[in-house]
Amino acid sequence: MLSKNKQKYLRQLSMKKHRDELGVFLAEGPKVVGDLLGHFHCRLLCGTQEWLFQHQDAEADEVLEISQQELESASQLKTPRDVLAVFEKPAEVPFETLSTIPESHLALALDGVQDPGNLGTILRIADWYGIEDVFCSLDTADAFSPKTIQATMGAVARVRVHYINLPEFLSRLEVPLYGTFLDGTDMYEQELSSNGIIVMGNEGNGISPAVGALINRRLFIPSYPADRETSESLNVAIATAITCAEFRRRN
Repeated sequence: MLSKNKQKYLRQLSMKKHRDELGVFLAEGPKVVGDLLGHFHCRLLCGTQEWLFQHQDAEADEVLEISQQELESASQLKTPRDVLAVFEKPAEVPFETLSTIPESHLALALDGVQDPGNLGTILRIADWYGIEDVFCSLDTADAFSPKTIQATMGAVARVRVHYINLPEFLSRLEVPLYGTFLDGTDMYEQELSSNGIIVMGNEGNGISPAVGALINRRLFIPSYPADRETSESLNVAIATAITCAEFRRRN
C-alpha cells in the first residue's frame, strides 16, 4: 500500500530541487525500470502484484506492492504501467578526470538543449552509437527529470552525463572539437576522428558564441538536393543522430 507520505514524496520528485536535495530520480514502466535495476541503487520499488511476482529478484531498500489505482495516483505518466522506482543519482566524476575522456574516445557535448524529450533522445542515440559520455552545459535540461528518463528508454544506465561549465571545460582540451553550423563545411567531405567532442546546440539558437569560438572543426549537414528549397534547420536530436552515424561509419 502506498501511504499519503509516499505519494507526496513521489510527486515531489517531479521538481529538480527535490531531486537534487535527495540525490534521487524517478523512473517508470517495465522497460525503463528493468534496464536501470542493477545499474543504480534503488531506494524504493513500487509494483503491482503481478510485476513483483515476476521480478522477485529485484533489489531495493524498500519494496511496496501497490494497486493499479495507486500507481495511477502516484505516476507522472498518462498511462502508467506495472512499476515505478526511485533510484540514487550517480556520483559526480572529478573535473580533472573528465578532461581525459575525449583524448581517447568520442564524446558528445550539449550546449543549452532545453527540451527534455530531445535530451532523452540524444542520450538514447549516444547509447546506440557507443558514446559513453555526454557533457552538458549548466543550462541544459535535467537528464534526471521524469520526462528525460522516460525518453532515454534506459540509455542513462549506460551513458554518463556530466554537467559542467562548458566553455571552461572545452577551453582546456587539446582535441578535435566538432560543431554543426549552417555555414560549416560539408560533413561528408571532412575528415572525422575517432576521438574528441561533437557539440550540439540549443533548439532555437544553435551553439552559443562562447562555445562556438572554441570549436576547431565546423560541420554542416547538407540537405538534398542542394538547390532545393527546404526546412530552415533540423531538430537537434535528428541532427545528432545523423552526425553520430557518420562518425561511426568512418571509425
